[in-house]
Amino acid sequence: MSATTQQVPLADRISLKEKIGYSLGDAASNLYWKTFEFFLIIFYTDVFGLSAAAVGTMLLVTRIADAVADPAMGALADRTKTRWGHFRPYIVWFALPLAVAGVLTFTTPNLTGGAKLVYAYITYALLMFLYTAVNIPYTALMGVMTPNSQERTSISSIRFIGAFTAGVFVQYFTLSFVKFFGGGNDTRGWQFTMVLYGILAIVLLALCFASTRERVTPPPQQDSNIKRDLRDLFGSRPWLVLVGVLLLILAAFVIKGSASAYYFKYFLKRQDLLGLFLVSNGLAFLVAVSVTSFLAKRFGKKPLFMMAIGVGGLVVGFFWLAGPSDLWLIFALQILSSFIIGFNSPLVFAMFADTADHAEWRTGRRTTGLVFASAIFSTKIGVAIGAWMFGLILAYSGYVANVEQTAGSLHGIILSMSWIPAALLVLAAATMALYPLDDGLMVKIEQDLKARRGEIEA
Repeated sequence: MSATTQQVPLADRISLKEKIGYSLGDAASNLYWKTFEFFLIIFYTDVFGLSAAAVGTMLLVTRIADAVADPAMGALADRTKTRWGHFRPYIVWFALPLAVAGVLTFTTPNLTGGAKLVYAYITYALLMFLYTAVNIPYTALMGVMTPNSQERTSISSIRFIGAFTAGVFVQYFTLSFVKFFGGGNDTRGWQFTMVLYGILAIVLLALCFASTRERVTPPPQQDSNIKRDLRDLFGSRPWLVLVGVLLLILAAFVIKGSASAYYFKYFLKRQDLLGLFLVSNGLAFLVAVSVTSFLAKRFGKKPLFMMAIGVGGLVVGFFWLAGPSDLWLIFALQILSSFIIGFNSPLVFAMFADTADHAEWRTGRRTTGLVFASAIFSTKIGVAIGAWMFGLILAYSGYVANVEQTAGSLHGIILSMSWIPAALLVLAAATMALYPLDDGLMVKIEQDLKARRGEIEA
């Protein structure tokens, strides 16, 4: 570790305090993201009172519309100039509006029929727009805190610790908070739970803003050609493969994550164990992240990524074998599959960074911000597709909220916990075989870019 530290110029080093401060921003984001991933659909069907098909369609429509705004938000932030920088102001400007939108989204109005559905569309679309307004600048901030790639890797690693810690908190405590605040009234319980999460998010985002600094600025003479940047992006084979893979992975995650609440409520009839089940997922991911760097150096990013998604997907398929009394098997499969799949989390962002290097090597232009905006775009589209698919599965299998489920609806829920996400993950691993950037090529690209920059400086 000391040798690595010596290689980082003193001027480029970031203090541990600032790295932790940056991670608080992702902790704030995950108070919302993990709530969406695991509890949003069951809130809308079992508390808010919408049909599963209506929920799936709404999530697809609103998230696609929101995801289209990601590149625009990235371009806007790039062109924002304040005494606090380009990106940091958005973190604090939109913290309170995001909290308010979160409460409104999880508030059940005294409306009926179409009016209630319209309320859900408006409030959820607003929430996702404000989430974008905070999260895109937050993600881009890492790229301007330091010009040193080693330090950015360190910042990213600590960021994931903040994200997974908040995720574990949400997975374990959310339903307990709903029960505590609601006292038997889930409508009130969800509303006050989101008040709590909103207050926590405001504090965390304010600390992130206060703890971080922007140090890297673009050259004043740099031209802006969005059409050319987009054309270059869509002409990048590595980027196209990663986008397709990420869509499949996120769709699988959302289907299985959303199904978990229904699985424990209606199949296992042990909703009291859902929090522990979800926490085991988060902790296994956290352990995986801590050893990913070592394994990637040993096996390479692409082979490790393919193994994680492919083998992890097959393990997920074995949920099909578990019965209502096989709790030990269910938890074992969850921990094992989450640990194996967890290697992908830091790898996917590292590989998106590689595509930015590859694009600069190929075209002579660097579009790091657009590349990472596209990664978040892909994440949201994948989540939207997964939510839409799960809503259709529930509707097709005959799901009816808050009643004893039929054999058909239970079959749909079990498939959503097992073979459907497993198939998507295995397909993602197979698609990854088309990714052309291996570690050897990336070494050449890095050397060529350094030489090219050296010639320019000369």
